[in-house]
Amino acid sequence: MPPIAVGQKAPEFTLKNQDMQEVTLASLKGQPAVLAFYSLDFSPVCSNEHACFTNDLKQFEGLKARVLGISVDSPFAHKAFAEKLRISYPLLADFHPKGDVARKFGLFIEEKGIANRATVIFDADGVVRYVKVYDIPTARDNAEILEALKKLG
Repeated sequence: MPPIAVGQKAPEFTLKNQDMQEVTLASLKGQPAVLAFYSLDFSPVCSNEHACFTNDLKQFEGLKARVLGISVDSPFAHKAFAEKLRISYPLLADFHPKGDVARKFGLFIEEKGIANRATVIFDADGVVRYVKVYDIPTARDNAEILEALKKLG
């Protein structure tokens, strides 16, 4: 299944964050959101990326955008990861059924059992406005993501 395309509606989902609170697509409507799909908590590239999101969070908030991480890890692993890296934004657990939401976005790697590294931005109405898939060992570029958000204006 190919990745979700720009112009499509983001698929509905309900996932728990690191504090065991449910987050739904509907709860994100009203302002843009950045879904940062990543492979696993505590992996080197993912740890660096989340440190960058944490450092750049004020810039995302300045554009009225929410940042959310999403991987196949459990809420408990997300909690430990968030505490270790001082992550304040939600980390969503696509844990059971494993990778179900990543599949809906066309971003699950079946043979590895993980989500692909990808960024999906959707607007206040839940319409996808930006999609970029990266090689697993390649970190995303927050400057590029912030530029895409600015274009939503």
